[in-house]
Amino acid sequence: MTRRPNLAVVGATGAVGEVLLGLLSLRRDIWGEIRLAASPRTAGRKSVVRGEPVEVLPLTEEFFDGIDVAVFAVPAEIAARWAPIAAAKGVVAVDTSHAFRLDEAVPLVVPEVNAAAVRMRSRGIVACPDSTTLTMIAALGALHAEYGLAALVVASYQAASGLGRAGTDALRGQLAQVAGTEVGEQTGDLRAAIADHGPFTAPLVLNAVPWAGTLTDGGWSSEERTVRDESRKVLGLPGLKVSATCVRIPVIRTHSVAVHAVFEREVTQEHAREILRDAPGVVLYDDPAAGEYPTPNDVVGTDPVWVGRLRRALDDPNALDLFLCGDNLRRGAALNAVQIAELVADEAALG
Repeated sequence: MTRRPNLAVVGATGAVGEVLLGLLSLRRDIWGEIRLAASPRTAGRKSVVRGEPVEVLPLTEEFFDGIDVAVFAVPAEIAARWAPIAAAKGVVAVDTSHAFRLDEAVPLVVPEVNAAAVRMRSRGIVACPDSTTLTMIAALGALHAEYGLAALVVASYQAASGLGRAGTDALRGQLAQVAGTEVGEQTGDLRAAIADHGPFTAPLVLNAVPWAGTLTDGGWSSEERTVRDESRKVLGLPGLKVSATCVRIPVIRTHSVAVHAVFEREVTQEHAREILRDAPGVVLYDDPAAGEYPTPNDVVGTDPVWVGRLRRALDDPNALDLFLCGDNLRRGAALNAVQIAELVADEAALG
């Protein structure tokens, strides 16, 4: 009998890591040992995997001995250090951070769109896109295959948990501060009441903050450039025109994206609906007359990207407008990494 591959999860006690461990208990049981690692602060605790407690180990070079696939759910600086160490030991490293996404030698993979790219891992590393990109790319990939994508205008509405536990804790704290008050009714009230913005550039509670990431040339944020660069790489369209505006909103979990997509050929609303109904990893939830369209609250804890508000553009027969929601910790990180790991395991099983 062929040996079942061994899996490592690095960052097992973080927000994405915990979701990832939950998924491993729900999906195909293809793994032999599942080994966990985290920071020294949390090493030694136990996490439940496949219904059994597993001790979380400190991260060392020896940790990767006997491992076949390692998923990194850690900040980029940690992944940049340790993923090459794992790869040098023959481990396939699947990274959820931005450390390797734009490295030409590292495939950027969304299994519903470009699964074959997994095999192009000359460095032994496979990267996952950003959670915003993952919220829209499966649906857009399906439409691109039919119509040929030419340009995107994107507005993202990103949850606090996109900044990890720090973002979630900050928003919960701000909610507690304003509960039962009249804060926000007068100009300046909110900033005066919320002195600690946490990882956000302004109070997030009762607010919308049009900023995500760090400042780059021309006033663009790094998250906005990420949407452009990653969409081009995943879809194999280096010249794709993309303009994005990224906004943080006071939602704990689930990113939303409004997309204006321009195609090379004329589109029809009904055919686009058929494409999205059949697209893997996508749920079409679109009946405005019945009040049915995706919201973050609908989508938390689910695997697919939900798509609604599908319309052909009023002034361009080659364009569609749509609204998408995806759980940023599950669909936007953990699930994509697990799917990639499963592709690698299947590849090894086939020899």
